[in-house]
Amino acid sequence: MFKNPFSFDGRIRRTEFGLSYIMYMVFLGIVDALILELDLVVLYVFYIPAIWFFIAQGAKRCHDRDNSGWYQLIPFYLLWMLFANSIYGPNEFGPNPKGEGNHDELDQIGVQESH
Repeated sequence: MFKNPFSFDGRIRRTEFGLSYIMYMVFLGIVDALILELDLVVLYVFYIPAIWFFIAQGAKRCHDRDNSGWYQLIPFYLLWMLFANSIYGPNEFGPNPKGEGNHDELDQIGVQESH
């Protein structure tokens, strides 16, 4: 879990995406509180890696649903990413992070070669 959190490549499960969302919201809350308390506008710089992290995690979750990362721009698609299951087996973005169906294609190739 949380391998390459700033990368846009691969797929992640909804559990990792949900935890990413919670971490993102808590982090932004802490930064906002510090900005208000300390009156340091320079702390807005911390928004950049936080937003990058959340967009990257969202793109990987879209990939798990076999969609482009741009789908996360659709209103309310965040809810779909939180509650929808992974696409069974591997897709163009990588193997299923749950491991479901990743070996089916290899098993079928082996069966065809042996007959």
